[in-house]
Amino acid sequence: MHIIFWYGILLFYTYFFGVDSSDYNYVKDFSFFLMPITIATTYVFIYKIIPDYLITKRYILFGLYSLYAFIISAYLIVISVFYGLIYLSNFQYTNMAPISKSLLFVGVSVYLVVIVVSAFKLLKLNLKHSEDTKKLETKILETQLKLKDQELNYLKMQIHPHFLFNTLNTMYGFALKKADETPEMILKLSNLLDYLLYQVDKPFVALIDEINHIDDYIELEKMRFNDTLQVNFNTENILEDTKIAPMLLIPFIENSFKHGNLKQGALQINIKLFCKNDTIFFEIENSTNASLTSENGIGLENIKKRLNLLYKDKHHLDIENTNGLFKVHLKLITK
Repeated sequence: MHIIFWYGILLFYTYFFGVDSSDYNYVKDFSFFLMPITIATTYVFIYKIIPDYLITKRYILFGLYSLYAFIISAYLIVISVFYGLIYLSNFQYTNMAPISKSLLFVGVSVYLVVIVVSAFKLLKLNLKHSEDTKKLETKILETQLKLKDQELNYLKMQIHPHFLFNTLNTMYGFALKKADETPEMILKLSNLLDYLLYQVDKPFVALIDEINHIDDYIELEKMRFNDTLQVNFNTENILEDTKIAPMLLIPFIENSFKHGNLKQGALQINIKLFCKNDTIFFEIENSTNASLTSENGIGLENIKKRLNLLYKDKHHLDIENTNGLFKVHLKLITK
């Protein structure tokens, strides 16, 4: 490609300096003499000065070495004019090709080639830099996604044992008592395990499935608390196509059972879940001991991290623990 290009430049010089001249040998020899000057100046710029100083933003050195290259090339261009006068025309000024007599035109022809090739080199370097930057950004995004997936899997691994241990402890207590509710509790647990094994690894599940999962969990807790539990779980305007991350709401409910405080012989928990447009609203409150700080539990800390990963800038979480009531207000934008 370089040979073809420089052969084209040679033809350009031959045509350019041959204007108004009939001496083909003079024009050919003069063009051949000018070629090494053009090639050397061009390669110095595109392989040394531009990559090492302009691209790296060392502008002072770029200007300094560009001046050096210009002075040396200008000196050689002057020599080429004298070469045409002395050796090619035998000191006969009238025998010189008209354009080759002008130092200005000779210099313009050389530096025009240098400027055009340098501009092409800059464009090529810029495209390569843009491509490398794009590849780097893609790698960074892929790495971030992998880290997020790993963190999400880690958080899920923390949630599952925590949830299962509480449920199994409840079942163990019923088994010791040989309670009649034990078979029904096993059935409920089976449904929950099915949800955990086959649904929780999905990025999103139907909100209706999450509600059914919550219902099973509440029924299990009702068996454990017997008559000391008052739970109101109200749902409104739940659409079939609404999606949510699995196991996202259950830690809030589990936290209410775990840290709730009996008042007047009963644990009171009120849960409300409804949808409006593309937004899910979840509210839960339970009676608690004002001296306890349940909002720092492992389950809630994990769920906060999951929310930041899955619903970054698309959620609002407000937790209050005042006047003997622990309240959670969660807003999720699903689209």
